[in-house]
Amino acid sequence: MIFELRTYRIPEGKMPNILNRFETITFDLFKRHNMEVTGFWEKSDVNEIVYICKFDSIDAMNSAWDAFRADPDWVAARAQTEADGPIVSEVISEVMTATSFSAIQ
Repeated sequence: MIFELRTYRIPEGKMPNILNRFETITFDLFKRHNMEVTGFWEKSDVNEIVYICKFDSIDAMNSAWDAFRADPDWVAARAQTEADGPIVSEVISEVMTATSFSAIQ
């Protein structure tokens, strides 16, 4: 089992846009592509959101992301929600494995 920690840096004033997109579009598409989100947070000191996805393996993670990015519903939703400009300025992805004493396995 692996976990992917994703950090999104959000342009000033765009936080409501990205949160709405996740809530109304992205999470449904994640489910479609077997992407399990174990937690989702908005940082209080900077314009960033972070979330953790759980995958069976690196290959499963890469396959899920490839399928998600190619999904016509995602392509259309992204174009629509970014018609007035990008709502994410940077994405940072880090892959982690749980320690033997982690509460999450």
